[in-house]
Amino acid sequence: MTDEVAVEPKSGKSSNHLAPGDVGIVVPHDFVYSHPFAFKSGQIIPGFTLRYETYGALNATRDNAILICHALSGDHHCAGWHKAEDRKPGWWNNIVGPGKAVDTNKFFVVCANVIGGCQGSTGPASIDPSTQKAYGIHFPFVTIADVVRSQKLLLEHLGVSELHAIMGGSMGGMTAVQFSIEFPAFVKRVLAMATTARESAQAIAFNEVGRQAIMQDPAWNQGDYPRDGGPRVGLAIARMMAHITYLSDTSMDRKFGRRRTTLQNQEGVPALDAPFEVESYLKHQGQSFINRFDANSYLTITRALDNFDLAQGYTSLEKAVACVQSECLIVGFESDWLFPPEQNREIALALLKCGKRASYAELATDLGHDSFLLESEELYAIVRSFLGRKTNATDFAI
Repeated sequence: MTDEVAVEPKSGKSSNHLAPGDVGIVVPHDFVYSHPFAFKSGQIIPGFTLRYETYGALNATRDNAILICHALSGDHHCAGWHKAEDRKPGWWNNIVGPGKAVDTNKFFVVCANVIGGCQGSTGPASIDPSTQKAYGIHFPFVTIADVVRSQKLLLEHLGVSELHAIMGGSMGGMTAVQFSIEFPAFVKRVLAMATTARESAQAIAFNEVGRQAIMQDPAWNQGDYPRDGGPRVGLAIARMMAHITYLSDTSMDRKFGRRRTTLQNQEGVPALDAPFEVESYLKHQGQSFINRFDANSYLTITRALDNFDLAQGYTSLEKAVACVQSECLIVGFESDWLFPPEQNREIALALLKCGKRASYAELATDLGHDSFLLESEELYAIVRSFLGRKTNATDFAI
């Protein structure tokens, strides 16, 4: 047990951004596992680092921990601020904090950047001790099960005896359900949102277009590129493509419509490079992404997503979840066309068919796949109720 499990807000943020319910300034930590780690592929690395953040404090019985799992483009920074001048807080700051749906006055919240990532955790951009060069494309093939096992080691390091809950959206939802299969007795509650038991052909296709944009960029150089260089154009295009799938037609039309930018040539004709506001928005998304993400990590993580299949190795999805002991809540969003409601319902139905304590909620938003990230009082109420629910409840149904 270390003294880094509690993160106290500092007063420096209050003048600009700190509001009631914010955790304040937080400091990331590194968990260094200095023993060989074997991936599901059979490949082995001599050790790894996971960068993580914690909010709240672990209680005396060490059973009030909640593990939050991030999506493809997320990281360990899910709440609070790293410094007073930051423009944005962590990616789930609206849901994590004192008095919020995930109440840090009650719970010890942990969020880690996944293995294979590029925000401080060991991944393709990390140095391979055997070559003293970046792993690049030689980094082991990562699966969601590898993500789970590495984060279980982190929780043991922090002294967590069991998880009160594990939760996340999209890839984070996959991780949460997989965790309950890998370590059924360790997890009391699973809250998976906007997720799936396996990706559809369409979802895989979108990821492949993104990967090809990266690999066809000459600066990718077969994955061998300098830390401050690489396939920036290809990675930006991959992000633009993916971001479209996170939204909905309705939300994009409401936000941008067919409005044009003010960018014009000398004759007053709209410029060719960004005539519509939605184009400028996507370019901004691409440019901001390349400043914080590694291209080889993008390839690694999207491959992990595409190969994820809860039923792999089993005769059915029901057989795969038969060992689950957790109380489970699966949340789908009506306008999510990347992982649509029926894919979320499929998980809940499989659990119920096995006699598990499971329920399904579907929210009628028009914000698309990213609905789980956005402000929603209805979602907050569902999360708060589920986390506070008694684990011996029996009224579970679709």
